[in-house]
Order: sequence, then structure tokens, then C-alpha cells
Amino acid sequence: MSDVDNRITLNIGGIRHETYKATLKKIPATRLSRLTEALANYDPVLNEYFFDRHPGVFAQILNYYRTGKLHYPTDVCGPLFEEELEFWGLDSNQVEPCCWMTYTTHRDTRETLQILDRLDLDSDKPTDEEIMKRFGLEEEFRTGSLNCWQKMKPKVWLLFEEPNSSVAAKVLSFVSVFFVVVSILSFCLKTHPDFRVSSFRNETFQESANNSTTWRLDRISSRPHKAFFYMESVCNAWFAFEIMIRFLFSPKKLVFICKPVNIIDIVATLSFVLDSILNQVNHDNDVLEFFSIIRIMRLFKLTRHSPGLKILIHTFKASAHELTLLVFFLILGIVIFASLIFYAERIQANPNNDFTSIPVGLWWAIVTMTTVGYGDMTPKTYVGMFIGSICALTGVLTIALPVPVIVSNFAMFYSHTQARAKLPKTRQRVLPVEAVRPKTSGAGGWKKDGIMLHGAHHTTNPGPIVMQRRHAISAEASKLHAEKEVITHLKGPPYGVVKVVSHASHNASGNH
Repeated sequence: MSDVDNRITLNIGGIRHETYKATLKKIPATRLSRLTEALANYDPVLNEYFFDRHPGVFAQILNYYRTGKLHYPTDVCGPLFEEELEFWGLDSNQVEPCCWMTYTTHRDTRETLQILDRLDLDSDKPTDEEIMKRFGLEEEFRTGSLNCWQKMKPKVWLLFEEPNSSVAAKVLSFVSVFFVVVSILSFCLKTHPDFRVSSFRNETFQESANNSTTWRLDRISSRPHKAFFYMESVCNAWFAFEIMIRFLFSPKKLVFICKPVNIIDIVATLSFVLDSILNQVNHDNDVLEFFSIIRIMRLFKLTRHSPGLKILIHTFKASAHELTLLVFFLILGIVIFASLIFYAERIQANPNNDFTSIPVGLWWAIVTMTTVGYGDMTPKTYVGMFIGSICALTGVLTIALPVPVIVSNFAMFYSHTQARAKLPKTRQRVLPVEAVRPKTSGAGGWKKDGIMLHGAHHTTNPGPIVMQRRHAISAEASKLHAEKEVITHLKGPPYGVVKVVSHASHNASGNH
């Protein structure tokens, strides 16, 4: 086989690529390794294979067949490159290591966008179709067969769950935030001495001598002002009403119950009711009041109204691996330096030794590695001071290393959120590509894509692109026909032409 016969021409998106057939056989079981003239992509007139694919990506794919190394073009999006590789039957894992980091960036971006979709950070009102899809009422909404309950349920749900859906929803959102702030302030201020009143509790006892009754002061204490109880009662009444309405009108009850914010809200409301009941029975409920600190967790309810708080929480979730490493190295350093400082302070005579045990040294190591430095415990010997300085430097390095990763994750989430907010909510609809119709022979020639070729009849009016291609095909065919006639004339005997002409003349005379 000559060099010309071994060549093959590939027309990819209007760009012609020429290579050898042996080159395409280097990677078996791929689309290019199975090219035959029987394929619909083959053009017998131009002697080329046409594929309406991305020509820039194909340049790297063809280079992969030539060199055996697949590089990622930086001027295309990752999903587009994956789609092209899948079309040509290539494995995306064969990308070279030098391009792997750049190539896999789109996968991280896709995961980030999926997380943002779950966070539901869109500030615009959801469409009616989206709302009905959440409630599983698409068919009823499409046919217009919604009953009164099915119509009211999404509307009430929007009032309490989507603050930007209407003016009434914004008012309810403001009221909810107001009660959260008042509840937190009440919980904190009622412990201040200026907002507490004295509480006297007396016990009576009867003496056996003269059977007289006396009163003795048993305890002097203070209790919060009565106004705080009324304030918390009003706030918790609103919280109870809100949680019941949201649960009653939620599309998925189990998902609603399992949300951490809703669990905190339910437990905090129940703790207030339980605290109020037990306070009437037993006044010495300091231990029980300690568990009422769960009410502070209501601050997380503000995440429903603040996209920034949602991003911050999921930043820590995305950085869980780095935070785990940070805690591990901190614990490792704390144990090591607590042991070192305990024995270092015992090497020299030190009557004012603060480190009486290793557990006591753990507290000093925590304070030192976190660079807090209370100063309640300090090393007195030179060896202890040296260990203390090493402990402080180690703590600074240990804490500083994961911080850029956390900041990078937050910046990534925040930048994608800002970009999503600027995207248009409705995209232009792109119609699917119409499949190529098979060739069918007719009386006047053959059809392709609804156009009758080599005949006088056309089923459709061809456009300028089709006409241009037809003219090019006709010109190429005429050129090939002329070359064939010349070659035949040069190789054949002289009388062959005369004989053909005579035969044609004889037929013509016979017709007369």
C-alpha cells in the first residue's frame, strides 16, 4: 500500500485533519479505529469522514493517537472535554499528570454547585412548577384538579419557609428573627444582678416545749424578675406555633423532623415548658437550668434567613478533614509538651513549681499552643522556658497551616454563590439535533436530509450552505470525471474512440 492510499482525511466541524490509517489503529476499540467506507459519515465524493464535533478538542485527541499522550486543552470546559472523549470512545483517566489538576477542577466545581443547590440560597421566589414538584402535585397542577387543601398548603408553606416569596413572608420572617433575639437577650439578662429580685423562703417548725410556732429564715437567694418569665412565655408560644405550622404544612414530615435546626427548636421549647413546670414544684433546680442553655442554640435558626451563615457552616463541613488533622496534631502536641514541662521543671530545684502533675501540664500546654497564655502557670527553670517557647511556636504553626484551606473553601463557596445570583433564571431553549435521515433512492435520484439530489425535484428548498456544498460536490465530481476521461484516452487505442463514436452514430441512424 502506497503512502497516499494509507492516508485518511477527517473533517471535524469544518476543519480537515489528515493522518495515516495506521495511526488510528494504535488505540483499538475506539470510534476512529473502526472507520469504514460503509459508515454514514463517509463522503465518497470528497473521500473524507465528516463529524460535527468540536475541532479544537479533536486536535488533542488526534495528537493522542500520534504520541500516546493525552493533554487537556485549557480553552475548553471540563464537561465538554469529557463529552468529546466519551464520543470518540476514549478513557478520561488517560489524561497526563501535568494536566490532571487543571482537568479535574471542573469536578470540584460541579460538587460545589451541587452543595449550593442543596443549600437553597436562591433569593428569588420559586416558580409554581417548582413548588408543586416539592409537594408531589405536578400532575394535579398540570390538569388543574387541585382541591382547596392542596392549594392552601403550598401558600402557607411559602409564608414560613421562603422569606422572599411575598411581603407577608418577609413580615413573618422579621417577626421570627425578632422573637429569637428577644429570647436570647432575655435568657442572658435574667442572670444579671440588676435584673434579679431577692427571694426569701421560710420554714416553720413547732417546738415541743410550749407548743409554740416560730418562723426561721432558711435561705436568702435571688430569682429573675417576673417580666422575664412573661417575655419568654410569649417567645416560646410563638416558637411552638411556628414549629407546628411548619410541620403541618411541610411537604416531607420526616425530612422536617430530622433537620438539626428544627430539632434544636423543638428541644428548646420543651425545655422551657419543663423548666416552668418543675420550677413550681422545686425551687432548687440549678442543675435543670443548666440544660436550658439549649435555648442559646436558637441562634442557628438565623441561618434560614442568612445565606452567609449557611455558607460558613458548610465551609466548616467541607474543611472537616483539615480540621480533624488540626485537632489530632494539637492533641499530640499537648500531650508531648505537658509531659516535657512536668519533668523539665523537676530537673532543677524549684520550690515554686506550678506543674505538680502531667494533667495540670495539659492545661498549660493547651493555653500555650493556642497562644492564649493566661499566665496562671509559668515555667521557672531555663529548661522549662525553652520547652515553653518551642510549645508556643509549634502551636502557631499547627493552627496556621489549615487556615488557608478553610479560607479558600469559604471564598470558593461565596464566589460561586455570587456568580449564581447573577445568572439569568431562564435560559434559551436549545432544540435537539435532528437525526440524519437514511438515503432513499427515487425516480429522479436519491434523497438525503429531505433534498432530492441528481434530479430535478426537491422536497425542500435548500439553504445557501446546502447549495454551496452541492456546488462543491458537483465541481469535484466534474474534475474527477475529466481526469478519468483523460487517463482513459491516453491508455486506450486510438480506434477505441472512433469505434465508440461510430457505434453511437450507428445507433442514432438506426433510430431514424
